[in-house]
Amino acid sequence: MKGTIAVVDDEVDILELVSIHLEKAGFTVKEFQDGGSLLTFLDKYIPDLIILDLMLPDMDGLEICKSLKKQEKFASIPIVMLTAKVEEMDKVLGLELGADDYVAKPFSPRELVSRVKAVLRRTKGREESKTIKIGNNLLIYPQKYKVTVNGRNVDLTTTEFKILRMLSERRGWVFSREQMLDYLWGEEKAVLDRTVDVHINHLREKLGKEGELIKNVRGVGYKLEE
Repeated sequence: MKGTIAVVDDEVDILELVSIHLEKAGFTVKEFQDGGSLLTFLDKYIPDLIILDLMLPDMDGLEICKSLKKQEKFASIPIVMLTAKVEEMDKVLGLELGADDYVAKPFSPRELVSRVKAVLRRTKGREESKTIKIGNNLLIYPQKYKVTVNGRNVDLTTTEFKILRMLSERRGWVFSREQMLDYLWGEEKAVLDRTVDVHINHLREKLGKEGELIKNVRGVGYKLEE
């Protein structure tokens, strides 16, 4: 099993112990000693799972979990709580806020790795049922805001991702620029139709050859066609 795991704990010894065992199991590990550095990382990269300590120096782990689960971009990231707090109410609250599992300190590193694998198996099944496949090479993961071409991650902005998802969910349908602006910004839009063209151009460039699937319908708008 492979994937990237973000581990957040202010105890260096715990970070090292968890990282060693996860890496032995084949995972890539990103270490963070506070909530702020995790959130900065999430602005640029979506990990496959987060191991999150509740007692952090700058933020409350439960609040981080609650915040992430409320945001569409991060809501599908599995979270395993890691904490010295063992009160039943803390466990219940963490799970109610969206955490996928709860491991109390002190813990067995092997058990933690096993729990991580179990959570990933569960969430992978849910994600695969929602994966959008375009042609043979383009995959869209709506819940993770993730796009791959030939297995390679494509770094899209939120707007570019939303455009691609919109077109892919209604393949062959032609969307006018006005419809796309409504979808992206609703009544808050204060931009020109030309803005859509700029985003489409950037999206095509990032998708490479797969960008040719996005067709321009002269005088109307755009569609995605295999």
